[in-house]
Parts: sequence; C-alpha cells; structure tokens
Amino acid sequence: MRPAAWQGCANNCRTQPRGKPMQDSGRDKKDGKIYVVGNKPIKELLMDNPQKVDFVAFRKGRHDQGLEEIIELCRTQKVPYKSVSAKDLDYMYKGNHQGIAARCAALEYTPLETLLEQATDAPLPLIVALDQVQDTGNVGVLARTVYALGGAGLIVCQHHGAYLGAGAVRSSAGALNKLPVAKVGNLANAMKDAVNYDFTLYAARVTSDSRDVYTAEFQTPAVLILGNEEKGIRPGVAKFSHHSLHIPFTREFDSLNVAQAGAIIVSEFARRLR
Repeated sequence: MRPAAWQGCANNCRTQPRGKPMQDSGRDKKDGKIYVVGNKPIKELLMDNPQKVDFVAFRKGRHDQGLEEIIELCRTQKVPYKSVSAKDLDYMYKGNHQGIAARCAALEYTPLETLLEQATDAPLPLIVALDQVQDTGNVGVLARTVYALGGAGLIVCQHHGAYLGAGAVRSSAGALNKLPVAKVGNLANAMKDAVNYDFTLYAARVTSDSRDVYTAEFQTPAVLILGNEEKGIRPGVAKFSHHSLHIPFTREFDSLNVAQAGAIIVSEFARRLR
C-alpha cells in the first residue's frame, strides 16, 4: 500500500507519493448569525458569558465612556473587537444598534477544563481539536461524526476559526447542540493542558515517523488534532503531539478535505477502542 503525504488536513489533505442553542430574546438573526446590540446588553454579556461572543463591532469614530468600558472588557476577556463603518454596522444589524453590535455563537460552549475532565466518561474518550479550521460545513460534518461515534467533544479556535452559527448547527444535523465544544484563544496552550491531563495527542500530518492510521496503535483518552484547510497544523500546536498519523492512498489522488479525513481517523479510533 502506497503511503500518502498528508499536508496537515487541508482542504486539501494533500497527497503525494512519499516514504444548547442561545435564546433569541430580542436578538437579531441575519443569515443564521446572532447579534446582541446596545451598550448595556453587550456589557452584561461580556461580564457574564464572554465565551459566547465571537467579536464586538462598533461604529468607526465613536468615542464615549460606555464604549471604552466595553473595549476594556473585550481586552480582559480576550474577545476580539473592531471598528467598522456605519454602513457595515447597518448591514450587520437592521435596526437601532446604538453604534455597537456583538456577534454571538448559536450554541453554548463548554469550558476546556470541564471538557478534559469529563472526556473519559464518553463512549469514545477522544476529543477532536481543530486548528483554525474555517469552513463551517466541515466543522458541522466533523461534529456529526464525532457525536455519532461516541466522541467526547471538540476544541475550536476563538481566532481564525469557523463561525459556529445556525449554518454549522444545520450541517451537523443538530450534533453541535449535543456535543461539548470548547472555544480557546490559544490552541497550543490548550494542547499543553491536555497533555497535563494525561491525554495522548495525535496530529493528522505526515512526518518522517508518521504512522499509518490503519495499523497504528491508539491510546485513550486522546486528542486528534486536525489542521487548517490550507496551512495544516501550525508548528506551535503540533509540537505537543505524541504521534503523527497519515491516511495511506492506494491510488494517485490529490486530496481529502478535513471532514472526510477526520471521519476516517475517528472511525478507526472507534473501531479499535470499543
């Protein structure tokens, strides 16, 4: 069987021959995206549930005490924020936004520590970590696979990751409303935490000593790291992995996308570790 080089898990996992939904409660939904507007609601959201906020956008040129307090909360809670034109803000939210809007996820996130502590209770003690995977459909399909096969949950990036809104929930067939998902600002630190919790980390990539996924030995609890559709797994994240895995191809073929490749590897974990 010819081994295949697997460039990360890119939207092209490239191969070459080679050795609980949020309540609406007055929020505006546009194209499946959920927005909270106004100084007071956003300030309360940042104080009580910052993990629900993808980013805060405010009208360019606005300067006032209320905005400064919100920006300071964004900084301390590590929530992205940006100034946008009045036209862009009006496009995001049709109505009286008071010059500020926060885009929120369509699901509840689980703290990383909770996910790591509870993973061993899952039928398959495997967490899938997505390193800046940006395609909403891929994340939804992966969530569907992980949930169906008994996986423990997902870890996604707060920055440069897919927006987990209504579209992602639909593509997951509702699995994202049932599967624990942790959103982290620094995936490398999250992988370090997983190692400290005695997880074995597997990176989906080709290295000089990468293992054939069909013959490799697996240990749990485990984390499977899948990379960005174009760039694969970043070195700073991959360095915490204990093993690398590749999918061998028997025919010349260009690639598998991250959802296809992830499904193959997760199914191998499920097949041999139950």
